[in-house]
Amino acid sequence: MSELTCLRWETQPPLAWITLARPEKLNVFNRVLLEELERVLDELRLNAAVRVLLITGAGDKAFAAGADIGELAALEPLAGRDHALRGQALFRRLELFPKPVLAVINGLALGGGLELALSCSFRLAAESARLGQPEVKLGIIPGYGATQRLPRLIGSGPALEMLLAGEPISAAEGLRLGLINRVVPAAELRASAEALALKIAANPPWALRLCLEAVRQGMEMNLAEGLQLEASLFALACNSEDMREGTRAFLEKRPPRFTGR
Repeated sequence: MSELTCLRWETQPPLAWITLARPEKLNVFNRVLLEELERVLDELRLNAAVRVLLITGAGDKAFAAGADIGELAALEPLAGRDHALRGQALFRRLELFPKPVLAVINGLALGGGLELALSCSFRLAAESARLGQPEVKLGIIPGYGATQRLPRLIGSGPALEMLLAGEPISAAEGLRLGLINRVVPAAELRASAEALALKIAANPPWALRLCLEAVRQGMEMNLAEGLQLEASLFALACNSEDMREGTRAFLEKRPPRFTGR
C-alpha cells in the first residue's frame, strides 16, 4: 500500500484500489487531494498488471462529501472558473480512463463526491449511502460536471430535481433512477465490488478498452455515427490475439487463456 497526504492506494493485480483518505473531513476534496488523485491515475494508467480500478472513501461515513467549503468561499469569479476547469479536466481524464473504473460508494457522495462517482464507469453503493448535489444551497452550481453528466445518465427531469432541490437521495432511489448499478449491505460492499471487478478483469483488456471507447464516444454521436464507430472498433478487435484465442477456446470447449495482446 502507498500512502500520500490525502489518499492511499494499493495494487492487487488485476485490481487497484484508490481510497480518499480524509475521514475526519468526510473525505472532502481539497487541492492536494485532487493533485494526488491525478498523479495516481497517471501511474495506474501505465501499469499493465492493473485491469480494473476501484475508488472508495476511508471510514464508514463518506465516499466524499464534496469540496472544501473553506477553499470555495475564497474564490473570486476568475479563480472560480479556473477551479471548475481544473476539476472538470481531472474528472474527464477519469471518465476517459482506458480501464474500467468502479465507484464504491460507502457513505455520503455529495457535490464533488457524486461528480467523481459520475465520472466512473459505473457505481456500487452501500444501502446506507446518500447521494446529492447540494450546491444550490450554497448559492452556487456544480462545477465538476454534474449539470452535464447527471441528466445524460438519469434524464433531465430527475436530474433537475436533484440539482434544484439540493436534497440527497437514498441509494435505493439512486438504483431506481439508474444512477447506481447495484446496492448491497455496507458489510458486503467491498467484497461485492471486488467480485464484480474480478469478473470484468478476467476478460481481455483490449476488448474492455474498445467497449469503453465505443460507449463513451458513441454517447456523443447520433446513431448512424455510433454504429460506424462500433464497426471500426469491432474490426480492431478482430486483429487481436485474444480474439483468436477466445473464439478458438469456445469452439474447443475450454477456458480461454488471454494474454492482453
